[in-house]
Amino acid sequence: MATDTIAPGPEAPAPLSPARAKIEQKTLRTDRWWLSPLLTLLVLIAFIFYATFRAFQKADYYADGLISPFYSPCLSTNCLPDSPLGGFTPIGSWWTQSPALLILVFPLGFRMTCYYYRKAYYRAFWQSPPACAVAEPHGKYTGETRFPLILNNTHRYFFYAGLIFNVILTWDGILAFRNADGAWGHMSLGTLVLLANAALLWLYSLSCHSCRHAIGGRLKHFSKHPLRYKGWTLVSKLNHKHMLFAWISLFGVALTDAYVALVANGTFSNPTFF
Repeated sequence: MATDTIAPGPEAPAPLSPARAKIEQKTLRTDRWWLSPLLTLLVLIAFIFYATFRAFQKADYYADGLISPFYSPCLSTNCLPDSPLGGFTPIGSWWTQSPALLILVFPLGFRMTCYYYRKAYYRAFWQSPPACAVAEPHGKYTGETRFPLILNNTHRYFFYAGLIFNVILTWDGILAFRNADGAWGHMSLGTLVLLANAALLWLYSLSCHSCRHAIGGRLKHFSKHPLRYKGWTLVSKLNHKHMLFAWISLFGVALTDAYVALVANGTFSNPTFF
């Protein structure tokens, strides 16, 4: 009885190699791909230096009812009596360093773990990768599974903390409608500066990916949650401009602090409208 025979086919392809592709050129791009990560590097370094200097300066952070966002809220007794918390100082007197060091960890933690800023400093600092279609210097990719990048998983918690600070900074802007004697119904240029800073921070926070997930995430049926769906829709529109709000609010915080410092040290007088 004859038996069928099967002709040998082509050999099975070798399994994919876990190593990176061996390409001699770093990139075939001919444009100035390095310009964007370089500018990001310089701007972020400049902000880090400025924020560090102001945090340790421990001076020129309050004047004419205006308080710097780097120093608000004042949590220790070595801070000002005009604290937005009404003199409530939960830290007490044991903290003798700059009160800003108790505060900046939260907004900086929020920004450092932000989805957009991850892209920014991954390219500018970690070079992972420095740009699209550009080889990175790392031998292997571990993602956010090891220290320090694993700390990025705390972003949602810093997001909630950031909302609290947004409320406090908004209250700072409201308090700026008082004059030096504490009477309400007055407004200065500093009032507008503080309110603009708070507004930019709200736009940055509300456009956050974590905010979008908190409002509309884990919903199986949007039709059963019309209010959350409406909120999710609005936040999704803001999310498209998250990068823009991230940069503008970063400059806004620094400029607001600089404005208060200039008023406090007498370099600039805070104009009063009424």
